[in-house]
Amino acid sequence: MPEKQRGRYAALAIAAVVIVVGIPLWWKTTETYRAWLPFSEISELDSLQLQLSVDIEVVFSRGTLTPEQQKKFPLSHVNEKEHQVDAKTGLRYKYETRYRTATIMEEDALNQPTAAEADLSLHMLSESSCGSVVVYVIPESSTLLPEVRFRAFVYFYILKSLLKLIMLIPAVYFQDVKVYVGQRRTALLRSPPFKTSWNLKEVLSNLDVEVEQVVSTMSFGHQDIVAALSNRVRMTKVTKESMADSMRAIKSSPGYEITFSLLNPDPKSHSLHWDIEGAVQSYIQPLLNKLAPIANFSVDSQILYYAVLGVNPRFDNSVSAYTLSADSLSHVINPVEARLGSNAASSNPVLNFLLYVPDAHHSPLFIRDHSKREVPSNAFHSPRWGGIMVYNVNEMYGPEAERPVDININMAKVMGVFLAQLRLMLGVQHTHPPTGFVLQSPGSAGLADWELDRLLWSRSVENIATASTTITSLAQLLDQIGNIVINDNIAQQVSSAVTSLQSAVAELEAGNLAFALQYSREAILASERAFFDPSLLHLLYFPDDQKFAIYIPLFLPMCVPIVLSLLKIVSEAKKRRADKQAKSD
Repeated sequence: MPEKQRGRYAALAIAAVVIVVGIPLWWKTTETYRAWLPFSEISELDSLQLQLSVDIEVVFSRGTLTPEQQKKFPLSHVNEKEHQVDAKTGLRYKYETRYRTATIMEEDALNQPTAAEADLSLHMLSESSCGSVVVYVIPESSTLLPEVRFRAFVYFYILKSLLKLIMLIPAVYFQDVKVYVGQRRTALLRSPPFKTSWNLKEVLSNLDVEVEQVVSTMSFGHQDIVAALSNRVRMTKVTKESMADSMRAIKSSPGYEITFSLLNPDPKSHSLHWDIEGAVQSYIQPLLNKLAPIANFSVDSQILYYAVLGVNPRFDNSVSAYTLSADSLSHVINPVEARLGSNAASSNPVLNFLLYVPDAHHSPLFIRDHSKREVPSNAFHSPRWGGIMVYNVNEMYGPEAERPVDININMAKVMGVFLAQLRLMLGVQHTHPPTGFVLQSPGSAGLADWELDRLLWSRSVENIATASTTITSLAQLLDQIGNIVINDNIAQQVSSAVTSLQSAVAELEAGNLAFALQYSREAILASERAFFDPSLLHLLYFPDDQKFAIYIPLFLPMCVPIVLSLLKIVSEAKKRRADKQAKSD
């Protein structure tokens, strides 16, 4: 009898140790560590409501207003527009316009002989903030904006397998210039005819339409912003032109690798010399310096010998030259790309620009569009990849010349094409100004200040949309798979991304474009690091059924004797209770 009682106590003690100590200890030591994440704040990012605020300053010069109208200055006006892109994405544009009269120094700057000189003088007086627009209203009789003769370029785009040809055809127009947009953030607007009986409100309302056209040209367009939201919204919300621009431009990244390659398939005939270092410093580096707030750039170059396009050109007897049709251009990239190599030390996207000098047996070589016309630039580009230019040298030497012939490449001609392609690749969209607008060339900088602002607006919105989509997708993944470890580093990256996103949205709302871009870059970097963290790979974790298959062989042999002993103790207790009740009866 004492032995049975001792056995019962032993079984109960073992069961108590297992239940009180063993199971909690096993549960604690095998549980998945999941650091705290701000799920409530992440869920708010799933519904994105962006407000873009633009500061506009309209300055009236002498002779545009009556003395009575000038007495009511300065004043301001706020205009808002709302667009609901889809159920979870909304846009609001806030235009805060301030009206004032020109200062004495500004009047002196506007008395310059040309609009370009006036634009430079106004810039020297004060530099406008990033994202802002300043419109100077000049008298209708001003000589700054006469009837001018200028060249416009008509762009014909031909799409084939995501390859595009750009053909520039100069056309000459005569027209009366109403607006001159300079290299900075300043525009000169010829005052429309005002009636002397009009009050100031009528004057401003009559001017608002043209000011709005200036702002949409120099700041951003609705379709450009919607195209930047392509990671969140369907492309059906975007026009074909904006969708083409979005598909052509490379996606936002912290850095880009730019590679210039010279392809010499016939080194026995041609000894090519190109001053790529000087050309990059003269033509490319000024543009990259302007784009420094957007990303980091690294530039390298290489010369590839015996590198061919991989497509056999056809000889055209009518022009006595070899030609590449638009249909064959889609087959050029892959064979060439295999020879280019890649930078294994960097994960940044690469933009390739290739200068191809045809061999002597296939010269001259011309690119033709779908209409069988020669492309004047003799170049084409592939969206998000780069561009290729064919450079013919057969006219630089005669048939009796000693081989190999020394050829000095005209880098100004080459870099003019590559610079235009690089602008397209980086998202500098071609602007279609209204009738009567003249856009000054960006000059040696390669990019006007207002063009940079347009790009900053698009990049900021694109970064916010990408980062918010990444963070919300990560939160959904972690919520659905409960056995994924969330370490402190991932939690820190997620919290940093959420904080940066909130700051970027707030800075956009406040009109601080430079800070909005900075915070949006930090958000996309933190979100990408968190999403692609190696510890989040779900293949490193077992599903529940596999866990049971592992633990049952370990715990079942130990648990069966304990459970049977407990069942025996319970049955004996029930039997004793029944015996006592029978005796009492």
